[in-house]
Amino acid sequence: MTALLLSVHVLAAIVLIGPIAVAASLFPRYARTEPDSGAPRLLHRICRGYALAGLAVPVFGLATALQMGVVADPWLLISIGLTLIAAALLALVILPAQSAMLTEPVAATAKRLTMTTEIFNLIWAAVVVLMIVRPGSSTGA
Repeated sequence: MTALLLSVHVLAAIVLIGPIAVAASLFPRYARTEPDSGAPRLLHRICRGYALAGLAVPVFGLATALQMGVVADPWLLISIGLTLIAAALLALVILPAQSAMLTEPVAATAKRLTMTTEIFNLIWAAVVVLMIVRPGSSTGA
């Protein structure tokens, strides 16, 4: 059962979080340079839709952690905290800024959005490293 849960968790992360990372990264450029092309709306729709579906990632991650008995491990607690920060950035900063830029593309907003999106992506990179290295485990460094 652990292998199945872990497989679904990893696949969901790749298939659901990956598109958000790419679309959110591309959005500021297209919103600034090609606001009437339809690309910004599509990228925003991808971010918004995949954000909801992306809730499956922590759900299956927590189920996997419970199955493995690692819920109290520091690497997992840090990963959960980082995931919450990334989710908050997406829901409270990135998606609202994208919505605002769809109606009025402002260069200053695009710069802030780019920076926030880069932070969002770096957080996910840190979570992936923690999931792979798992400090203190037999597979850790």
